[in-house]
Amino acid sequence: MDVSAPEPLPGARLLFSHDAAVAHLNHGAFGMVPIAVQRAQQRLREEMDANPHRFFAVGLEERIAHVRRHLAAFVGADPDGTALVENATTGTSIVLGSLGLGTEDEIVTTDHGYGAVDLAVAATCRRTGAVHRVARVPLVADDATIVAAVVESITARTRLVIVDHITAATARVFPVQGIVEAVRARWGERVAIHVDAAHVPGNLDPAVGELGADFWTGNLHKWAFAPRGTALLSVAPAWRERIRPLVLSWHVEASFPDSLEWVGSHDYTSWLAAPTGLFVLRSLGVALVRRHNAALAEHGRRVVADAIGAEVPAATGLPMALIPLPAGVAADPAAATALRRRISDELAAEVGLSAWRGRGYLRLSAHVYNRPEDYQRLAEGLPKLLIR
Repeated sequence: MDVSAPEPLPGARLLFSHDAAVAHLNHGAFGMVPIAVQRAQQRLREEMDANPHRFFAVGLEERIAHVRRHLAAFVGADPDGTALVENATTGTSIVLGSLGLGTEDEIVTTDHGYGAVDLAVAATCRRTGAVHRVARVPLVADDATIVAAVVESITARTRLVIVDHITAATARVFPVQGIVEAVRARWGERVAIHVDAAHVPGNLDPAVGELGADFWTGNLHKWAFAPRGTALLSVAPAWRERIRPLVLSWHVEASFPDSLEWVGSHDYTSWLAAPTGLFVLRSLGVALVRRHNAALAEHGRRVVADAIGAEVPAATGLPMALIPLPAGVAADPAAATALRRRISDELAAEVGLSAWRGRGYLRLSAHVYNRPEDYQRLAEGLPKLLIR
């Protein structure tokens, strides 16, 4: 199938400082910070280092609150119920630590969940005696199947359901609104729902305030051009007084969200520079960027899949695309990590690799700095590397 590459956005590649000798095809992992955002953060660091005491002691809380309002508006969240945190995994860990779980409780996730979240759930279960239940969802499933798999995994002991909006390992969009509505219809408010939306800001319009979930967390440093270490945790009104920070600092007795945001000598410049990232994204055109990225990701996937003879599922409209690897290749996490490093070292290409249900999958991302030749380079070198 011929999927043509989209026209590049004029001048977009010049907005970044990445190494042009490398094919950067894993934007979904750590993002790519535009030069304008780098400079904005550097100016903030210079201000901080010129007079650290004044930077931290005079007006910083108000500046953080201003940024929070700006970022919350971007995702449609209530700014008074939203806190800035380091990343989506941190937000999830805060939720897990605030529920008061015990031996009679269960946490439900899906087998598409993010690995670090699974580790946090496992640690919580060891500490509290709670039980972790995993809903199995097929790689290619319609919305009704996904909703049913989650709802049917809930029992009378379930206290928390964690669902991804965009899955990291498998690059699928889950119907979180349908899941929330189905859980509410069957279990009411008894079961709390946490949406892991790490990849959503910049990709989708989540309208967090209308979602009806108890908790929502999303990264701004992946697809919204913020400096790394910038994410949001949004909490429904009924839970805000129960949220506890992972690290206790001077504002531990303050109300949410201030109790989470003040962690002493944290480098707040990433948060303060985040609105510049949104400015860059909006200047390019949010809808235009999304269309470009989705089309380029699908083009790249077809080029690489054809090169290794892989069949791929239907396009998802995301800027991340999945390619199944031959059976036995990268079939476990250690092998996937090793192969990713070989691709980086030998092909000068950065990709995502995961092992899911005993099968290795290559995940390709696309953003405005990518070109078709980035994927062609991978397609030319990958077949020989896989044979070796």
